[in-house]
Amino acid sequence: MKVAIYGQTYQDNTVEYLVELLDELRKESAEVAIEHDFYALYRSKGHQETYTTFTQDAGLDASFDMFVSFGGDGTILRATTYVKDLGVPIVGVNTGRLGFLSTFNKEDVRRVVREFSKGDYTIIERSLVQLQTNELQEEFGDLNFALNEITVSRKDTTSMITVETYLNNEYLTSYWADGLIISTPTGSTGYSLSCGGPVIVPTAKSLVLTPIAPHNLNARPLVISDDTTIRLKVSGREENHLVSLDSRIASFENGEEITIKKAPFTIKMIEYTSESFLKTLRNKLLWGEDRRN
Repeated sequence: MKVAIYGQTYQDNTVEYLVELLDELRKESAEVAIEHDFYALYRSKGHQETYTTFTQDAGLDASFDMFVSFGGDGTILRATTYVKDLGVPIVGVNTGRLGFLSTFNKEDVRRVVREFSKGDYTIIERSLVQLQTNELQEEFGDLNFALNEITVSRKDTTSMITVETYLNNEYLTSYWADGLIISTPTGSTGYSLSCGGPVIVPTAKSLVLTPIAPHNLNARPLVISDDTTIRLKVSGREENHLVSLDSRIASFENGEEITIKKAPFTIKMIEYTSESFLKTLRNKLLWGEDRRN
């Protein structure tokens, strides 16, 4: 077994759960690599064991069996910038708050290894969206993809922006809003959900267009096929607007056309039999919660 481990360095309490994971991996004689900064945090707590390290640019390859992420959902999103198109399956250990993508509670960290060794899991392939615009691609480099969503939104103003929207070269509408979210099924339980979007199961072949605070009451979230090419053009009182890819954000001039499509690769997520998507819906989003049940 070959395992890569990543976590946020500002969460000191994570190290004690990392120690438990490493102890369990040692029982399996696993080969382990730890992200460079996370390993430095581990060493700073007095642990002397030596492990191979990796960075965003080097040290990871397709030979790894599992990528363990310590943190919340934001950490999972950052983990994808390490895995990229390598196809290494990701599992999250939640040391944050909600942890919708990071399904394992930190107290159950040993089960990550035990259940993986038993084969009590399935691999779910999660689709991504990516930008195909020259200036934006230069800004984001080879990290021009998002697991949750790509969002355009207003900047430096309280005024709305207008987002002219085309689907497969056919005009859809011009949203008068604070912005527009283009969400994957994975991202449907994130920002899109907060703005009134639907929950979509991870395996659905769909994308969701969710306006942010639209000024027309008939502007509702729209579910489309994930093979749709989306073109956006932003205008407004200010000269610039924001474009965000999950946790990565940049400012760009209004007027440039933005093209968004499904990425040509997927992110593999490990779904353990004991921690399914539907169970997570019930437990963390209180799905259908009713005292009569």
